[in-house]
Amino acid sequence: MEPDTGKRHLGEWFKQLFELTPALDPESLEQVFRIRHEVYCRDLGWEPVRLDSRETDAYDRHSLHCLLKRRDDGGAVGCTRLILARPEDPSFPLPFENSCVATLDRSLVDPARMDRRTLGEVSRLAVLDRYRQRRGEGSVAASVTEQDFGARGPNSRFPFIPVSLYLGAAAMARRAGIEHVFVLTEPRLASHFSRIGFDIQTVGSAIEHRGTRVPSMLNSRKVITGLHPMIRPLYDVIETAVDDAFSNHPEAWSWVRRTGVE
Repeated sequence: MEPDTGKRHLGEWFKQLFELTPALDPESLEQVFRIRHEVYCRDLGWEPVRLDSRETDAYDRHSLHCLLKRRDDGGAVGCTRLILARPEDPSFPLPFENSCVATLDRSLVDPARMDRRTLGEVSRLAVLDRYRQRRGEGSVAASVTEQDFGARGPNSRFPFIPVSLYLGAAAMARRAGIEHVFVLTEPRLASHFSRIGFDIQTVGSAIEHRGTRVPSMLNSRKVITGLHPMIRPLYDVIETAVDDAFSNHPEAWSWVRRTGVE
């Protein structure tokens, strides 16, 4: 299912192969938690195996979740989430604030001094193994490598699935008014994403967290302004799907509004 970008733009390919929407109903959330369990608990061993085959934590109740499925049969492919500030306690730290407490460059960004209602964190990005496996990828939740961003050609591989999940998180952030989105990434991922037009900045030094990771921040308001022309149609398709999902689930949008985000 590699997109032939020489014949069709990525938006068309995405609509043909996949469906990405916020997980706003119990059935979709169940798929998200089961994907996470398959990847984080069974494949990678980063979290303990659960009897109910669902990987969840305390951040899920104040997160927006994104689900990627195959369009032909509805089969699960991957997921991610956007953690928002706790509605009852906006000062409660996001996960990266604990992990990077000693390494965050506060001359660049200091979450403690920012409007907490505008902050979010992308985490738990997971892709099922049959959609991520290449040589050396068995120990990662979703892979993006230098080769993925090399010269285009008949054997090129654009990181279609993980990039679409990041774009889904960015679209949810824009919809929810979350301007500053943080993510712990592999050291070179921020530079790779900059090459396709993400407004993303490394904001601290590396830590050990399931491999070497660095904290990065993207501005959701600027995410589409600099996107590479190849990527913009893909984002447009994803943003439309996100907007349609929230329009069809007004109760979910009410929950976001209750967090204090306008």
